Amino acid sequence: MAGRAGYADRCGELPAADLDDLRQAGLLGLLVPRRFGGHGGGFAQWANAARVLAEASGSTALALNMHTSVLGALVGTPDELARAMGAPESYFSARDRMLTQAAGGSFIAVAMSERGAGSRLSALRTSYRREGDGYRITGLKSFCSGASHADVYFVAARAAEDHSEGEQPDEDHLAAAAGSATRVSHFLVPAGNGVTVEPNWDTLGMRGTGSHDLRLDVWVPADALVGGLEGLSLLIAQIMPQWLVASYAAVYAGVGRATFNAGIEHARGQTAAGIPKGLVGLPAVRARFGHADVALAALDVVIDECARRVEADPGSAATNRWVWRAKLLAGQTAQDVAASVIEACGTTVTRRGHPLERLYRDARCGSLQPATTDVCADWLGLAALGGDPDADADVARW
Repeated sequence: MAGRAGYADRCGELPAADLDDLRQAGLLGLLVPRRFGGHGGGFAQWANAARVLAEASGSTALALNMHTSVLGALVGTPDELARAMGAPESYFSARDRMLTQAAGGSFIAVAMSERGAGSRLSALRTSYRREGDGYRITGLKSFCSGASHADVYFVAARAAEDHSEGEQPDEDHLAAAAGSATRVSHFLVPAGNGVTVEPNWDTLGMRGTGSHDLRLDVWVPADALVGGLEGLSLLIAQIMPQWLVASYAAVYAGVGRATFNAGIEHARGQTAAGIPKGLVGLPAVRARFGHADVALAALDVVIDECARRVEADPGSAATNRWVWRAKLLAGQTAQDVAASVIEACGTTVTRRGHPLERLYRDARCGSLQPATTDVCADWLGLAALGGDPDADADVARW
């Protein structure tokens, strides 16, 4: 996997061989309960696996993260809670079928974000409407990691009657959309007719995710509706954000560690005229690696505490604070470590094709992925000041 990371970056596509490796290792079924053929893992096990995988290829770890985020949400919602919310029995059979397929190697890609909306569910323009005994979904998605290889897409859409076809919602409309009247739902949509991948992924970092656009004009049966009840998505996102926020943190911790290790390897191998022991003979260089070591160790502690709380007390206010802390710290730490290591190693490592040049670009993306560092900080600040981070924000988080 590590040997393919450079090629994946150059071509902007998730390597099929990487997915084959993940299947052989059973990682597509890591979170699937054993009764469905999986390993029965939890959030902490995924956090550990993500860090290791991201040291080899941040892009592949990130693509797998989207798959595991869906499974984590499906598995992590107790049956009794789903029934209390009104889920029909058909939902459970559809969910269990999906879990069995994932354990067998089926890959799920997330189609949530859109241009101009990002990951704000209340701002989506992709819509769905009732058609016969199912739903018609139409729209255009962006940042769909691993889109070319997906067997199933986890698609977010809003009820068509909540906005007119083709309408670009203004801020007043979006504020109203964040309320209880908005129906944002998720669907499990199989690859095939009506689902078209538009290969246009060309971005700063994480290029090996192959996060292409996805165009939808597809009919799905009623049991494709996740939860079996419309309008659950905003509620679940606000109450239990671990699979939408914290799951990124471990990936970028691994990217930060990969950058640190690559920098150490480079520094040890360098000599410089007039400098005893090369780069390692420079106190300023050593200090940069010392600061990076502390930052990465602190990040690991926060991620471990976040994972422990997610498994012990998911969805509580205290747990959610750790979720947002982990995401904020991961994005900031990864980019800070990468910038410092680049400066320590010098311009040689900035040449296109050098592992540190790629890692630097990958690390910079951590603070930009949802929720962004600014959004995380605002959420935590509101909570610290005694406000309600979801109700009191000027702009809806989701």
